[in-house]
Amino acid sequence: MTPSDNVRIVEVGPRDGLQNEKAIIAASDKIRLIDKLSQTGLRSIEATSFVSPKWIPQLADAAEVFAGITKAAGVSYPVLVPNEQGYERARAAGASEVAIFSAASEAFNRKNVNASIDESIERFIPVLERAKADGVNVRGYVSTVLGCPYQGDVPVADVVRVSKRLYELGCYEISLGDTIGIGTPSRARAMLRAVASEIPMPALAVHFHDTRGQALANILACLEEGVRVVDSSVSGTGGCPYAHGASGNVASEDVVYMLEGMGVATGIDLDRMIETGLWLSQLLGRETGSKVARASL
Repeated sequence: MTPSDNVRIVEVGPRDGLQNEKAIIAASDKIRLIDKLSQTGLRSIEATSFVSPKWIPQLADAAEVFAGITKAAGVSYPVLVPNEQGYERARAAGASEVAIFSAASEAFNRKNVNASIDESIERFIPVLERAKADGVNVRGYVSTVLGCPYQGDVPVADVVRVSKRLYELGCYEISLGDTIGIGTPSRARAMLRAVASEIPMPALAVHFHDTRGQALANILACLEEGVRVVDSSVSGTGGCPYAHGASGNVASEDVVYMLEGMGVATGIDLDRMIETGLWLSQLLGRETGSKVARASL
């Protein structure tokens, strides 16, 4: 990498970071969080998910939150949708970018959405067709790219197949997720190379959980391979409910600090990001998951 490189951070804290919180967070606090994040220089903030409240009670207020946030110029606010009904709700709320999701692990997909990988992707075809007609960008998530809590190892060929399918169906970007934080740099690099042999590198993003403390190292390995989009969560919130000892997503503050130290531009005000993360951790009643934020205290 060179100092002239730019990396886009996709902030997933308001959705992926909060969705597994047991105590319901007020919609007003979620709106305040997103508005704070909008002032940090981020260009992509995943705002919420239009899933059934039965699945994720924490995000039952998706429409209220999306309507309440102040949309900053030059910032996209994608929302997750599980099916065509979710897409309709998202569009009714005014969403102009959506995200869909599948897993590279058959076992995980069946446990998570009660469907095979192919069946889950079939559900998204109407969403992608409607999004294309509506001029709505669609981002694709592929989870369990480096391991699954149910089946263990996930063949790289399966990661490639699912990623390629979503890309061919119309997803402009594919985010590759180490859902249980089991990867190491060499494995992350090999996985990314395999996927990049079928999908252009500019259309790929990485999404690492820090369960075993490997997230920053994995991100660096993937940056060295050419990826320029990184998902992260302010204060390191989130984590997979199926992963033993999961400590959440990699903290946005820590990713920005690393990139700044490398002379790589993110456009993000680190001090504002730290302040936002500390505010969030206080709201949640626990210590921030960002080491950079802890060091600032």
